[in-house]
Amino acid sequence: VLAFAVRHLGAVAGVEVTASHNPPRDNGYKVYLGDGSQIVPPADAEIAAEIAAVRSLADVPRPGSGWEVLDDSVLDAYLTRAETVLAPGSPRTARTVYTALHGVGTEVVLAAFARAGFPAPVLVAEQAEPDPAFPTVAFPNPEEPGAMDLAFATARRAEPDLVIANDPDADRCAVAVRDPSRGGSGDGTGDGSDGGGWRMLRGDEVGALLAAHLADRGVTGTFAESIVSSSLLGRIARKAGVGHEQTLTGFKWIARVEGLRYGYEEALGYCVDPDGVRDKDGVTAALLVTELASVLKERGRTLPDLLDDLAVEHGLHATDQLSVRVQDLGVIAGAMARLRKSPPASLAGLAVVRAEDLAEGSDDLPPTDGLRYTLDGARVIVRPSGTEPKLKCYLEVVVPVASRDTLPAARQAAAERLVALKRDF
Repeated sequence: VLAFAVRHLGAVAGVEVTASHNPPRDNGYKVYLGDGSQIVPPADAEIAAEIAAVRSLADVPRPGSGWEVLDDSVLDAYLTRAETVLAPGSPRTARTVYTALHGVGTEVVLAAFARAGFPAPVLVAEQAEPDPAFPTVAFPNPEEPGAMDLAFATARRAEPDLVIANDPDADRCAVAVRDPSRGGSGDGTGDGSDGGGWRMLRGDEVGALLAAHLADRGVTGTFAESIVSSSLLGRIARKAGVGHEQTLTGFKWIARVEGLRYGYEEALGYCVDPDGVRDKDGVTAALLVTELASVLKERGRTLPDLLDDLAVEHGLHATDQLSVRVQDLGVIAGAMARLRKSPPASLAGLAVVRAEDLAEGSDDLPPTDGLRYTLDGARVIVRPSGTEPKLKCYLEVVVPVASRDTLPAARQAAAERLVALKRDF
């Protein structure tokens, strides 16, 4: 809503105080500039220098007047705009379970779904109201083990078509689908791998589904993604005859792609209306994925069915991530230094055909602290997280699929290769 408001009101900047999807002690803020996208260098360093120069809050001049407190009109304008991401007259029948993960999404999502004419989402009651302590989760991030347990428990009672989650500031959108192979104990406990009949879709899977849906609707413009996201988007874009670009990680870069029509990154971020919100937006993404589920439902199909179609058409693109959370950031710096000094010659039995130090920059990308390894049928990117004390390894393997009958074998091969890549790294 803030990213929308900056452009809607013609503001020069916007500031959002947020813990985002991090632990409550990691409170922070986001800054948007006049075009509605997040700051990039050198503005970030200039702001940091101003902060560092402050000795005491008492030294910071604050005007006693000149403020205007906005009413709900800006939210109403956002909701009116959000509804335009849907195709006029499209089916609106899919039933959802929704969790805000103790964040601010519930009120806005309920209003957006009501305006669009979808069935009212069934709320995960324990997580529906804002609570800065995030009491039911270790980390309020749908990707973290256990974060979706209560949502899956609610889904087993409500039997919806899909489960949707936002992170606490509602810019990320997670989606889960039925998966009978994960029947499990049904108690909603554990490490998050057993959804009791439900499976979280990976960010790359949702990114491909939304791209395929928009392409099917005949949109024009450029589809963009971060370099750590799946290469499947490029294949979908080429088939649709639209542009495709890759950027550095983060929507501060994706949002700046010229002619952007759709952008996503694997960390559950999707920009489906860049002219309205030039950032990832978990509310409009939730609307669009529910529209897609409704379209498929009318045809007796599901989101996993469409993923199968994409695998048969473009090859199975399987992704995974290896993350190492640290207390001492020096551990990350040491690991990156070792990899730069002694890059691997092979991984998972595959020769590394190209090793790139992204810190050197290229014609397509500015310099960034990262390493990219290209293998025959696989890719690995290693980088420090920009928002958490983590070292992240992004893995992708691509397995050709001859027909729908060969999909199970392709999935098995991809899973084994991803396990091997994780093991070697």
